[in-house]
Amino acid sequence: MQSPLELQIQTLPDSPGVYQYYDKDGKILYVGKAKNLKKRVQSYFTKSHDNYKTKVLVKKIVSIKHIVVPTETDALLLENNLIKKLQPRYNVLLKDDKSYPWICIKNEPFSRIFQTRRMIKDGSEYFGPYTSGKTVHTLLDLIKELYPLRTCNYDLSKANIDSGKYKVCLEYHIGNCKGPCEGFQTLQNYQDQIQAVREILKGNFKESLKDFKQLMQDLAMEMKFEEAQKVKEKIEILENYQAKSTILNPKITNVDVFSIVSDETIAYINFLQISYGAIIRSHTLELKKKLEETDEELLELAIVELRERFNLLSKEVIVPFEVDLGENIKVTVPKLGDKKQILDLSIRNAKHYRLDQLKQIKIVDPDRHANRIMAQMKKDLRLSIEPRHIECFDNSNIQGTNPVAACVVFKDGKPSKKDYRHFNIKTVEGPNDFASMEEVVYRRYKRLLDEKEPLPQLIIIDGGKGQLSSALKSLDDLGLRGKIAIIGIAKRLEELFYPEDPIPLYLDKKSETLKIIQHLRNEAHRFGITHHRDKRSKSALQTSLETIPGIGEKTMITLLKHFKSVKRLQNASENEISEVVGVSKAKKISDFYKTIQQQKK
Repeated sequence: MQSPLELQIQTLPDSPGVYQYYDKDGKILYVGKAKNLKKRVQSYFTKSHDNYKTKVLVKKIVSIKHIVVPTETDALLLENNLIKKLQPRYNVLLKDDKSYPWICIKNEPFSRIFQTRRMIKDGSEYFGPYTSGKTVHTLLDLIKELYPLRTCNYDLSKANIDSGKYKVCLEYHIGNCKGPCEGFQTLQNYQDQIQAVREILKGNFKESLKDFKQLMQDLAMEMKFEEAQKVKEKIEILENYQAKSTILNPKITNVDVFSIVSDETIAYINFLQISYGAIIRSHTLELKKKLEETDEELLELAIVELRERFNLLSKEVIVPFEVDLGENIKVTVPKLGDKKQILDLSIRNAKHYRLDQLKQIKIVDPDRHANRIMAQMKKDLRLSIEPRHIECFDNSNIQGTNPVAACVVFKDGKPSKKDYRHFNIKTVEGPNDFASMEEVVYRRYKRLLDEKEPLPQLIIIDGGKGQLSSALKSLDDLGLRGKIAIIGIAKRLEELFYPEDPIPLYLDKKSETLKIIQHLRNEAHRFGITHHRDKRSKSALQTSLETIPGIGEKTMITLLKHFKSVKRLQNASENEISEVVGVSKAKKISDFYKTIQQQKK
């Protein structure tokens, strides 16, 4: 007999809509939208989920509710509203309690212009909201410099002005207001200024510049040079502000740009509003992931949220990939040109915002930072568990001489230098990197097993398929194959090789996972080279100083401290050497090196 839940799923319609999952206590778990309700909901119960949270969600679902809507766009809007209203546990977090500033043009005779955080539906016009109070102050200062508008809150009705109810204030006398309270400025003239302000707030400077330039020429023709100079200064102020804000082709207007940068747990969506080639608004929204949401799903949801929040009415959006926003909005995915330039700028803003947030987390909550890095590495490298303990191996030799190897250890993504180990190659003759790698890996993990020390979750081999195969032989011999993940990294193209997989994995060159692997590889190389140089120097010393008859270790150390190297000692005169170790020993050393030079000839 079928359960009530199975019956609900079978009777769902094949229509677009919104579905809601509830638990046994009637609490909302999740809200989602779908082109086809039946297919989408069935997919939760028929396919296997890799994400642990999704598995838990499915187990908790006891009942399903759904709402059918005409189109997928309507479903997207409804989903957004329901998430904000119900705040389900398993949906991305869209909560934002901040109030943003607006610029208000008051619906009254001789309209005032001011900043506010409250929208009152009284017919007034509101521009914004602005994500930065600094932007609002800059705009209001610009308007004040260009147009003398009133700041008082008098009721400047025609009857009050005609009756002489008000008198001009200090603002009039210092030139910041033209005195409409006493009828010194007509309503039409004042409203013309307000119209110019509207255009500036929309990002259109063209009309204001045109009017000011015409006024400057008229004043100059009338020989009013001081007034013409003041208008010229206003033109310069306006052009300077425009130059700072214009970054694109001015023909690009009334366009919104959206981009997304995400990691394992959080997505950052940047939004730029473009008008007349200028950015008039910028904002980055942070969404906390709860399930296996794709970038496409998150971006669609964020676009709906931001368009609603900022009251956006543009008919075109620029995005990095195709999204479904309905028939009334044109979706552009640019490949080159000005629109691609502005999309790249938006992506750059999202990345910078993410980096700033990560830096703050790293300082305030280092454990959370490490957890995020480990989760990202697990996903990028297709591992079954997080690689909390990683070991990397590298060989060092010059034409087969003094072969050594190094093992460096990272824990929680950071070097653990006390666990670094050097290896002198014992069983391999000549330059054989494959055999050397096999020996070192065997010795390392044989010892860890014997001493019952913890094994790493990931081994990285500096080299291609050959070195990786050699390391695998050792793991097979020790019975560790399949118990520890192992990959090889080739230097030239940063290819990652997996056992029994002929196709290498290529990570994004800017990804944190690749940066940590490169750090491991570079540390192993540095640590191995240092040991190799020390061994080579010691070997060179043994073949030189230690073979001189009558010269002991103490004399050898004294000479090296003074001359700094064997080469300088060879080139030193007998008198110079005698000043350090005496005449008798100096003659032995000098004769020894003369004999070697004669043999070479």
